[in-house]
Formats: sequence, C-alpha cells, structure tokens
Amino acid sequence: MPGSARHCVLRGLGFLLLLQVLSASAAALEGRVVHVSDGDTLTVLDEQDQQHKVRLAGIDAPERGQPFGKRAAAELTNLAKNKRVIVDWTKTDRYRRIIGVVWVAPADCSICKPTLDVGLALIGDGLAWHYRTYERDQTNEDRRDYRQAETGARARHAGLWTDTDPTPPWNWRRGQGR
Repeated sequence: MPGSARHCVLRGLGFLLLLQVLSASAAALEGRVVHVSDGDTLTVLDEQDQQHKVRLAGIDAPERGQPFGKRAAAELTNLAKNKRVIVDWTKTDRYRRIIGVVWVAPADCSICKPTLDVGLALIGDGLAWHYRTYERDQTNEDRRDYRQAETGARARHAGLWTDTDPTPPWNWRRGQGR
C-alpha cells in the first residue's frame, strides 16, 4: 500500500476509534427520582436499587438560603420526584455526582416517553440560571435553548427575575465561603 494511502487508512481508523471512545463515554441512567436535595440536585434509584446523585447539567439554581432557593427545590420536586426519568450524562463532578440532562415524562401521561428537560423548565420558569461557565459541555442545541429560556424568563420578570439584580448562586457561594 503506498505511503499516502496507508496514512489515510490509519487516520480513518484513528477517527473511528475516537468516535467509539466518545460514544462509549456518553451514558443514560434510567430510574425513579427518590430525593431532591435542592433546585439542581436530585437522587435517582435505578433498577438495581442503586442510588445515583445527579446534578442538573447547564443550570445553577439559587441555594436554599437565597431568595427563590426553596421555590426552585419545590418546583424540581414537583417536576421529578417519584417519577421515572432518563438522565443523559457524560461526566461526574468532584463530588462524584453525575452531571446530566434529566428527562421526565409529562405529568399527565404515565406511559409516555420522558420528553421534558427539567433543567430547561426551571430556567424557563425563572428558577435557575443558565450556567454559562459550563456551557461548552452542552450540545449546541441545548446551549441555544437554555440561553433563550433565560432570556425569556428575564423579559417576563419570571421567578428570580422579579428582583432587579438577583445574586447568581456562584457569587453567593463565594460570599458564604464555599
């Protein structure tokens, strides 16, 4: 095989290996939400009765001590607690929580496929920020949708956007020494 043809084959094989590694790193967790810690963290119980702590990807909700913190947690509870979910994820954080998009079936349909992104719903309700520090980890579509949801919530003065200058949780945590 001539050198350039061999080089093309090797590059092609390398590309296929890279695709395989990338697709292998993406995972889906299915289970039922058994606990909501706050507005962006919940616990999923899988079919093997293993609990998995999940941090919603792409959002940061107010902490419980902040304005709208308890309301964000209550809304996440309303959207997801005791419901079947699918979590699309690719990584964990330093606390070993799964970072993922949590999908839940519509409340009025127990047999429907999960189609509601709860993180996106919280942003749209004005109960979370699009966490732009980590937006590079999102798909282009999610990044666009989360930005638009936050812009819409701000424009409607929904939830935390009733405050003229709400404190983002990342700044609030810094002030709390965390």
